[in-house]
Amino acid sequence: MYNNVKLEKGLYNLSGKTFTEALEALDPSAQYAGTPLEQLDAYQRQLKRFDIRLSGTGCDRVEKFFSCTESAVLFPEFVRRNIEQGMRDSILDDITAVTTKTNSTSYLGFAIDDGETAFSTTTSEGSTLPATEITQDGSAISLSKFGRLITASYEVIRQQKLDVFGVMLRSIGMRLACAITASALNTLVSSVSADGLQNASDGFTYADLAALCGRFTDYDLTTVITTPALMSNILAMPQMEGQNVNHAGETCLPFGAKLLKSGGLEGNVVIGLDKRFALELITSADLIMETDKMIDCQLDRIAVSLCVGFKPLMNGAVKVISWE
Repeated sequence: MYNNVKLEKGLYNLSGKTFTEALEALDPSAQYAGTPLEQLDAYQRQLKRFDIRLSGTGCDRVEKFFSCTESAVLFPEFVRRNIEQGMRDSILDDITAVTTKTNSTSYLGFAIDDGETAFSTTTSEGSTLPATEITQDGSAISLSKFGRLITASYEVIRQQKLDVFGVMLRSIGMRLACAITASALNTLVSSVSADGLQNASDGFTYADLAALCGRFTDYDLTTVITTPALMSNILAMPQMEGQNVNHAGETCLPFGAKLLKSGGLEGNVVIGLDKRFALELITSADLIMETDKMIDCQLDRIAVSLCVGFKPLMNGAVKVISWE
């Protein structure tokens, strides 16, 4: 049996802990090993405690969360989880090598300089090894706020089935992540030096894609991102016939790179990158919401926001094709 944890607003405001982490501290999942509840986290156990069904037969309406004061405390986490799930459904994770949390609205990363000596250069015994210098970057990355204000009266929301309302929230999360992704891609394009740019041949052919792959030396071409229109052109190329889907159902190029599209790109541009080394995502916090208002049924204005910034990482891990 689950513990009847005392639920209150303050669980959302514990320093250094998410709401779920605060619940886990009060009701550790480890104590449910070997029981029918062992597959549930602390939040899901509280949903079961109050018999709140999020999907399937007998799916409840939003108003079920507000049956009592304590169950209402669970509602903001429902909103957060669905928006964050929607954000994970975007391509943002496919282009991000690492995510860094910071307590500031700006961020100083590192700069790397390999000097003029190639890694393939051999060193004779007793000689100084070629050096790679890592220093603090002199330019700070400013974080930008991305957010959305969801407006609807409680009387409208309360009658929504939770699975349907969840779909709406996931859609908002996905489109919010798409806007963030567009910012990330523009950062990548603007960071590419002259030797990383490639002009496409007339009409943009498969040969241009093959040439892009061949320009990756120290790194691998793992991911190709372009506009929806250009992705359609690529998929129509004869070379893509029978080779455009991998075992995970993802669209791939014949040489193995994953093919993605972003509505945030404009014009004739194709970005190639090594996902493992190309981009750092910096964020100051998890998704920010006005939890107190939601708990108190003030649902006419649900504000959600996230502060993020991006830093290109390794030179040579990103290449771009563009043409007029």
